[in-house]
Amino acid sequence: MLAVCTGRCSSWLAASKPGIPSTSRGYAISVKAAKHLPGKKLPRVFKDKKAFQYSWYTKILNGGAAGPLLFLHHTQFSATRLIKLRRDIVLAANRTTPSLASAAIPATPQPQPTLTVIRTSIFGAALRDFPGVNLDAADEMIGETSGNFAVLALPSFDPPQLNAILRSLERGVPPRPPKTAEEIKKEEEEKNADPATPGRRMKRMRQVLHPELKLVGALIEGRVFLPEGVKDVSKLPTLDTLRAQIVGLLSAPGAQLAGVLSQASGGTLARTLEGLKKGLEEDASSTSTDGASPP
Repeated sequence: MLAVCTGRCSSWLAASKPGIPSTSRGYAISVKAAKHLPGKKLPRVFKDKKAFQYSWYTKILNGGAAGPLLFLHHTQFSATRLIKLRRDIVLAANRTTPSLASAAIPATPQPQPTLTVIRTSIFGAALRDFPGVNLDAADEMIGETSGNFAVLALPSFDPPQLNAILRSLERGVPPRPPKTAEEIKKEEEEKNADPATPGRRMKRMRQVLHPELKLVGALIEGRVFLPEGVKDVSKLPTLDTLRAQIVGLLSAPGAQLAGVLSQASGGTLARTLEGLKKGLEEDASSTSTDGASPP
């Protein structure tokens, strides 16, 4: 009887501590091969909610063939702050217009970027099973980073649009400066300090959230890019500009040859040949003069 009472009292005391937050486990996106556990069948088959998430994440990865997929690590985001982040991303994407857009073409609603908060374990399985992905590069991109992740899917590969979205993310959620030694010491003292009124229930206080957002990497046309590589890709011109530059490079030799032939036609050709003849005669006379022996 005493043991039952002790167990109930300890559980009641543990539940009556509102000031002590419960610990939560954070996982990283693992792309390593699944371990074979006794009694478990491979390949793993998901059911119910996990099966829906697996198919959803696989659909997101399949959409990466049309546009980049940005992997973001976020902390302390409230629902309101997450809605604002999605709104900022859409506004940044709509600031850039396609280079081929004109007034003659009727305006049609363009697909918008989508930000999806993912479950790391299921997304890791979907990424591991997705064909064509370099798992070693993906493991290097994610590393040992654990916590909350989100995937930003862009509708098409447009470097100016990608650059605008990255700048919007940096402005909307600027990186926090590292904590000083004094701030860390003060937090430890407040954490380990005794309550002001022992024996009374601690007053509930609204937690002040400080959102953080970090670009982990991207999946662009089946290739894994680290944050520096993503920024380099965002500085490229549009595909239409690149095509125009390639056409200009290919047509430049032909245009130069046509210009030379057009200038060499008619009297210009005769003057060119006459000048070449005089040049050869001067070279021959100078050679004979240098080779003659003195009297």
